[in-house]
Amino acid sequence: MSDSEPRHPEKVNRPDQASAPRPGWIRVRLPGASDGRIALPETRRSVHALGLKTVCEEASCPNLAECWSRRHATFLILGDVCTRACAFCNVKTGLPGAVDATEPARVAEAVATLGLAHAVVTSVDRDDLPDGGAAHFAAVIAAIRARSPDVTVEVLTPDFLKKEGGLERVVAARPDVFNHNLETVPRLYPTIRPGARYFHSLRLLQRAKEIDPATITKSGLMLGLGESREEVLQVMDDLRSAEVDFLTLGQYLQPSPKHAAVIRYWEPQEFDALAASARAKGFVHVAASPMTRSSYHAGADFERIRRVRALTRAAGAR
Repeated sequence: MSDSEPRHPEKVNRPDQASAPRPGWIRVRLPGASDGRIALPETRRSVHALGLKTVCEEASCPNLAECWSRRHATFLILGDVCTRACAFCNVKTGLPGAVDATEPARVAEAVATLGLAHAVVTSVDRDDLPDGGAAHFAAVIAAIRARSPDVTVEVLTPDFLKKEGGLERVVAARPDVFNHNLETVPRLYPTIRPGARYFHSLRLLQRAKEIDPATITKSGLMLGLGESREEVLQVMDDLRSAEVDFLTLGQYLQPSPKHAAVIRYWEPQEFDALAASARAKGFVHVAASPMTRSSYHAGADFERIRRVRALTRAAGAR
């Protein structure tokens, strides 16, 4: 295998990598009886009844209880087995099954049943497919729009590495938000995201904006894998050069001992400082906190960006 070919190693943590002790500010909020909007069991039933997967469950998201109690779920399409083995991710690795042609309609039904105003759709990496799953993403977007025309759609896609035309097919389906996470700083890609290429992912985001300037582009980083503040700031500059609108920053939490260790926990005030730096660099919106994840409060964040864009257009028209 050449150096340019992606590698797919096992998720095995080195014995000398012990995670830092978890600090008190890492708290997973559980819904309480006083929360009148609790619908966690109903969300679970709606998703499971339709035979759907969510990244909330498959990736062991710490915000699952909070989001599901408000009928928010991020749909995981194209199966629950990934062709890559990123060191941070809790999704299963292996040989995926066949693509289910009925899935787009079932996702659309779940969106309608849950009464979502903003639907978020992601997938495992499907390096086994000629287009990396791009046509299936487009079919899901179309099915949601046909069933619920007023729902806005956000996609969190793989990198479509070596899948000619994959990105273009997804963007042509006109998602309201195109998200692709860089995940970490370029220095850490060989150990944390070995199947991906930093500059390819960066170019993917830039190309999405070039194809459709109206699309909101979004990316995110996990902190705590050994990156420095200076490296994070450089990634921000790279993303702004690619005209990315929306940045998320969250604390990495080790899913199991076989995954990459948490080198350190960034303090809440450090997230605040990074958010201030990101806003100063020109991001339209920034979500940064220890518990921030790509899809956390995605609908509310989308509405904020839409309002900012409307105000900017109005100011420019004066």
